[in-house]
Amino acid sequence: MTERALTTAQPGAVVVMLAPALVRLFPEAERRVEVAASTVGEMIQALDGRWPGMHDRLCDSSPEIRRHINVFVAGERATLETRLAPGAEVWVLTAISGG
Repeated sequence: MTERALTTAQPGAVVVMLAPALVRLFPEAERRVEVAASTVGEMIQALDGRWPGMHDRLCDSSPEIRRHINVFVAGERATLETRLAPGAEVWVLTAISGG
């Protein structure tokens, strides 16, 4: 966690860093955003509340995080059930594949 995240996070909020590809899909979205959430699933719901359609881009119908989306909390790959501590830094990245 960066010092900046600690000093700017509101109580109960987590800092979310969105992949540039997601910001391009949602032009109003910000690369760095703070949301109140205690799990990754709640975080995704909060993002969808700000930018409708974000949930469908991040999760499939099972519901799980989509195969080509990676969510990291404290450097570890996360699931929808991963708990988030206030001030946590969460990275939402798109996978890069090629052949």
